[in-house]
Amino acid sequence: MSESDSKEKDISVQPHVYASSSTDEEVGIVHKGAALKTDLRGRHMQMIAIGGAIGAGLFVGSGSALHSGGPASLIIGYIIIGVMLLFTMQALGELAVLYPVNGAFYTYVVRFVDPSWGFAIGWEYAIGWLTVLPFELIAASGTIKFWREDINSAVWITVFLVILILIQIFGVRGYGEVEFVLSIIKIAACVGFIILGIVINVGGVGDQGYLGAKYWYDPGAFQNGFNGFAGVFVVAAFAFGGTELVGLAAAESENPRKAIPLAAKQVFFRIFFFYVVNLFILGLIFNSADDRLQYATGSNTRFSPFVLAIQDAGIKVLPSIFNAVITVSVISVANSCAFGSTRTMQALAERGMAPKFLSYVDKSGRPLWCVVVQLAFGLLGYIVDAPNGGEAFTWLLALSGLAYFFVWGSCCLAHIRFRAAWKAQGRDLREIPYRAPLGVWGSYIGVSLVCICLIATFYNALYPTPDATPNAKSFFASYLAAFIVILLYVFWKVYSRDWKLYIKLQDIDLVSGSRPLDPSEFDDPDQKKGNMAMRILRAFF
Repeated sequence: MSESDSKEKDISVQPHVYASSSTDEEVGIVHKGAALKTDLRGRHMQMIAIGGAIGAGLFVGSGSALHSGGPASLIIGYIIIGVMLLFTMQALGELAVLYPVNGAFYTYVVRFVDPSWGFAIGWEYAIGWLTVLPFELIAASGTIKFWREDINSAVWITVFLVILILIQIFGVRGYGEVEFVLSIIKIAACVGFIILGIVINVGGVGDQGYLGAKYWYDPGAFQNGFNGFAGVFVVAAFAFGGTELVGLAAAESENPRKAIPLAAKQVFFRIFFFYVVNLFILGLIFNSADDRLQYATGSNTRFSPFVLAIQDAGIKVLPSIFNAVITVSVISVANSCAFGSTRTMQALAERGMAPKFLSYVDKSGRPLWCVVVQLAFGLLGYIVDAPNGGEAFTWLLALSGLAYFFVWGSCCLAHIRFRAAWKAQGRDLREIPYRAPLGVWGSYIGVSLVCICLIATFYNALYPTPDATPNAKSFFASYLAAFIVILLYVFWKVYSRDWKLYIKLQDIDLVSGSRPLDPSEFDDPDQKKGNMAMRILRAFF
């Protein structure tokens, strides 16, 4: 055991609080599987929060958003999604500390909102990760083409799939250690690009001279009007997708009460520094009208705007290094795919909302059959070499295109319902170990932003450019996931014959699986006093 791990154990709260306890069983369990391992340390949770989801969405997808919307649209769009996610993570953090149960946000939606909506969100989220895995494998193989185009993509898909299988052998600890190492690499690359971007911008390298805000004036800060701006949201959501895994990992964290609030707070730094600052620098040093950016979509990692910007500056070797970072980032997200889908499917199966065999957890704490299903979906990566394989994969990804919006909005809605039930049943807010800084109002803002983004995305699906006319194929390729969610919701309503739109506040179970504070642990009101500025600082630091 490392020295850092030993220190984490020393400062943990009472270990029995978060051990696999029979004191309070999780609500709604039909097929109880063996307990998942609680092997994720605080350092794992923090790195998952800070850098876990940085991948092709940031390093590649941002190029298409820059091309269609311009640098200002790119920044504003990512800030809006970032604010939405910040409030979502605060709400999820509050729930995950009080209820560190398997399935996390899916379980909270079933418990506090409606089982049918929880079924729809749970399966949409699982399907999302299932279909994203082959995408990430294709993207990883695409990064190799930067160096070698003579080797078939299927060879590299096989190599990366084998690596992923090896990681799964070590269970959740393997996931945590891999994410810890790969996140450090990604964070170092983001910091390095910011420094390099500043040097390029002031003319310190290359023959471009001083750039300043040149590209914000010509071709301009905005491209394609509102249509281009609306198109940024889905790209940004894909880039931020995976941040919610911190909540999903609560059931396998050694000390959720300490680790999750810290991880939730660190989302603020990740959003501002690794996304907003990096993309602002990118918009300063790379022309949004560059035709190469139209290929910076999907798994076309060779057209990463970050790599192109370094190449245009005339720097040798560094483009290859950054391309290697993109390879590492994509493998990291593929690793997250395996974690996100398997834990969600196992939780669905435990509650009778998925085939029973998926609830099985082996002696090492791995949801074995869920892992097999996820890795089987990885085989879909081989369709990249099939005739019309690209089009087939477009429709596969369409199944999950809007999944993150529905998941994040549902997390905020579950938090709103939880707080309402807590008040209706006369519970003391001081019993909640970690409370979201803005309380329920942050969740209302989160839900509102989700609705705005869904409307903007709907408009963009109909009119991607100012002179476009509605096209059925393009629309469903962008918005199919919304109809899948509705179909799943209706299916479970009919199957379960539960026609209630929501669970009544008095009927919500606030006790099962909860870990509230004892009155002796309540905060001292005098320690909470301070001006607004200090309360805001405490919320994020």
